[in-house]
Amino acid sequence: MKYLKNKKVSVSILVVVLFALVSAAGYALKNPSDVPGPSSSNEVYQGQPSVNETLTTAITGDGPAAIGGETGEAGVTDGAPVEEKPAVEPKPAESTVVTGNLSNTKKGWGLKRNDSHEQPEMPASISAGLSKYGAYWIGSPNEKNLYLTFDEGYENGYTPQILDTLKANDVKAAFFVTGHYLKSQPELIKRMVDEGHIVGNHTDSHPSMPGISDEEIKQELQLVEQAYEQVTGRTGMKYLRPPMGEYSERTLALTQELGYHNIFWSMAFVDWVPMPGGPDEAYQSVMDNLHNGALVLLHAVSKDNTESLDKILKDTKAQGYTFKNLDDLVGS
Repeated sequence: MKYLKNKKVSVSILVVVLFALVSAAGYALKNPSDVPGPSSSNEVYQGQPSVNETLTTAITGDGPAAIGGETGEAGVTDGAPVEEKPAVEPKPAESTVVTGNLSNTKKGWGLKRNDSHEQPEMPASISAGLSKYGAYWIGSPNEKNLYLTFDEGYENGYTPQILDTLKANDVKAAFFVTGHYLKSQPELIKRMVDEGHIVGNHTDSHPSMPGISDEEIKQELQLVEQAYEQVTGRTGMKYLRPPMGEYSERTLALTQELGYHNIFWSMAFVDWVPMPGGPDEAYQSVMDNLHNGALVLLHAVSKDNTESLDKILKDTKAQGYTFKNLDDLVGS
């Protein structure tokens, strides 16, 4: 009898111990002390942006919405508070744009002209693509404004006269210069700035931008920026004319991230070589294509442009047009 009693006590103790062990195991399963991360690189925790969402944020500034919250709201995932971590000062990044996911298909610049002084035709998809990255090719169709720009790859002896003419007519222009021009013509650069003109970046060596890497693009722009600062003591170049008008989505996104507006044009013609009709042809080429918001590209190496410029400026004003600068265009 005593033996049976002792056996019953032993069994009872064993049952209690087993019950305790099972309960502890169940609790451990429900409350793991070390939660593993995603099991593969394709997994994303709820409430955290994926690679594609991060790219979208970098380019458009629109972040994904947190679970259960509004766009850009942070701090909740499935209604549970996110653990707060000590703030860490982020290191400045050279660029937040992930250009490897963007198209680098090279696009050339072209326009469909008309003879009715209307703005040239442009596919809506191209206009939208440019606008997305802060690029401009034309102004408002509702205002008789003109934006005069010159490309300066090298000096052909005409820029001083061009500057004289602009000053006499109280017109401000933008001059897009290469690294060679900055180094070889520092006094003309100073004069442009002193007389209120904008000096824009036309790259150091005039390459087709889709054909070079991100780092090479940065170097092309920075060399011009550095030379401009050395010559003028000023910083903050913000307008870029891509050489030959060649661009891609990648180059637009990268240069926007570097602080630039790409500036194309709505009026240009073959003026970097002598024209068969001389200054009269240069004059007529401009006057025949005037339109509201025209962004005019002329090359300062042209004698024909130089000799016709005074008449162009006076006659366009007589037709009611007003010359504005790129700051007016971008700020409008």
